[in-house]
Amino acid sequence: MFGGLGNLTNLLKSAKELQKQMADLQADLTNRRYEGDAGAGMVRATVDGRGSLIDIRIDPQATKDVELLEDLVKAAVGAASGKAQEEMKRELTALTGGLELPGLSGLMGPG
Repeated sequence: MFGGLGNLTNLLKSAKELQKQMADLQADLTNRRYEGDAGAGMVRATVDGRGSLIDIRIDPQATKDVELLEDLVKAAVGAASGKAQEEMKRELTALTGGLELPGLSGLMGPG
């Protein structure tokens, strides 16, 4: 008669464990760093695991052409953010066993 309650209890326990693991992962992401570069290293961008820009380094030679510099900055930030997103996808796949769960994309920040 109460067999279904045992399954529900196990499901709730599993959901709480997953929720804790997700919270731990989200906290860990702020400490991770990913670097991208453009223009043969003339511009280097560093983002955290959520894709937020942490640092940018620009070779002084790149400042001679503002339009090129703007493109290089966008490319470097995009490359670093892409690395962070790919790592996050791998982490989420491992954590959820490949399940597509709604709301998980919010962990990655703006994208």
